[in-house]
Amino acid sequence: MTDLHRATGDQLTIHQLYALLTLRVNVFVVEQASPYPDLDGRDLLPDTVHYWWQPGSEPVAYLRLLTEPDGALRIGRVCTAADARGTGLGSRLTAAALDEIGDRAAVLDAQVRVRDLYARFGFQQVGEPYDDYGVEHVTMRRAERSG
Repeated sequence: MTDLHRATGDQLTIHQLYALLTLRVNVFVVEQASPYPDLDGRDLLPDTVHYWWQPGSEPVAYLRLLTEPDGALRIGRVCTAADARGTGLGSRLTAAALDEIGDRAAVLDAQVRVRDLYARFGFQQVGEPYDDYGVEHVTMRRAERSG
């Protein structure tokens, strides 16, 4: 069994969802002191794909892949527990999501301090940095790739 997990919103168990939400809240709301409305109603949708790294009893890194109303794919909620940072888990999860995305275009809103991570995967900054609940972010896009 691998430590990388994938489930769509309708496949998540209650325990998995709770653990993933706990990680997100611990990183974004508590650690980064950014009180924002994390519960947006999209986590349980069947076209939302969750990826997480869980080598033990709790997940230590996470991201979700959303299909926007216009069909665009969005990577979001990327986070790693403090004691697992610097181990490449964010890159592993991003690579897994991009494997699923394939050649299609993708978008994400990166914290400015980690935008280089996404640039390594072909994402380019679009526009200027902006404040998102006290954390500076920038929109990044990866264009559709022709085969």
